[in-house]
Amino acid sequence: MELVKNIFFNTDRLTAGNTVKISYTGKFFQDHSKQVFIRYGFGADWENSTDVEMVKTELGFQIEVELLDKGTFNFCVKNENDEWDNNNEENYIFTIEHPEMSLIVIDENKPSRRLRKTYIWSKKVKLAIYKLLISIPKLLTGNYWKKTEENE
Repeated sequence: MELVKNIFFNTDRLTAGNTVKISYTGKFFQDHSKQVFIRYGFGADWENSTDVEMVKTELGFQIEVELLDKGTFNFCVKNENDEWDNNNEENYIFTIEHPEMSLIVIDENKPSRRLRKTYIWSKKVKLAIYKLLISIPKLLTGNYWKKTEENE
């Protein structure tokens, strides 16, 4: 998803608690800068402000960031020459959404491994049926001995 020219995210929504991959294809990528750093923070006061070097790929400079529940995700980018791309001195600022809890159904009475146990039992039943289908014809014809080099 492209929210601003030359800034791409691997998701349609920036949601608190999720990790997002940012791809930067702005002027530093186009000018073939060797190193690009991102300075990011959260909220109006840039809480948890961090500087990290981005990884250069064919798709641009990239980094993964875990989004905190602070309202906004803010960042700007600089290259190895301390030149800044800060969205014309307005920084890149994106709203962080909260996950929609009304869509999540939590049933306290159901054990969390119910699906897993059902899956394992279905595999066991399928295996037993397969072995029966293979073994019954051998038992009826008398060909139930395994062939070995001695029997041949």
